[in-house]
Amino acid sequence: MAQTLSILIPVFNEARTVRKLLERVASVHFIGGVKTQLVVVNDCSKDDTDAEVRAFMRDNPTVDLVYRQHEKNQGKGAALHTALSAFTGDFCVVQDADLEYDPNEINVLLKPVLDGHADVVYGSRFMGAHPHRVLYFWHTVGNRMLTTMSNAFTNLNLTDMETCYKLWRRDIITQVAPTLQEKRFGFEPEVTAKVAKIPNVRIYEVGISYFGRSYDEGKKINWKDGVSAVRCIVKYGLGKR
Repeated sequence: MAQTLSILIPVFNEARTVRKLLERVASVHFIGGVKTQLVVVNDCSKDDTDAEVRAFMRDNPTVDLVYRQHEKNQGKGAALHTALSAFTGDFCVVQDADLEYDPNEINVLLKPVLDGHADVVYGSRFMGAHPHRVLYFWHTVGNRMLTTMSNAFTNLNLTDMETCYKLWRRDIITQVAPTLQEKRFGFEPEVTAKVAKIPNVRIYEVGISYFGRSYDEGKKINWKDGVSAVRCIVKYGLGKR
């Protein structure tokens, strides 16, 4: 029986890109005959995101897509909480709707799991010879500092803790999903810290491309999220699973 990968897509004010992203995801041929389920969570967008998602659903009725909407904006982490409560696949992966990550490369994350080596796979923007858009120096410094700090608490050797691309086996993520608290970008260090505490969990990392956006193009994360990440690293790094 074919296995299913659930692709969790949190969306906030991405009317310009969400339809194109959904089309790209739906067109990917996944390795190992893996089927897909799309789980889209609209975090109370103020633009035409809802109309774009519904138009895609109308034009692609054969795509397995679960659509949820928040009545008020809560943050990316909260959208992922909703997605994690709705997915039904054997694995799940996070996919942002802003086109910074190439859905075809989800296969790169999926392979170590299908081969029986990994339970969790992170897609690193700082590994390998894949193309990366050149943008903000201090973002790179901040990402590396947060990853190093996270590693110090988890005893992992990740190169990119803050990456969007995180893929989990269902039996792994369902152990921590009910305990997740962070509603914004603190989701990344929290889920990393809690998964790292699972006994004998096998975490892998693979290199991916990165087609980053500028703030003028809609990038949302800022320095306040970095400060919050530090708090989350300490809080969940010291806490129990």
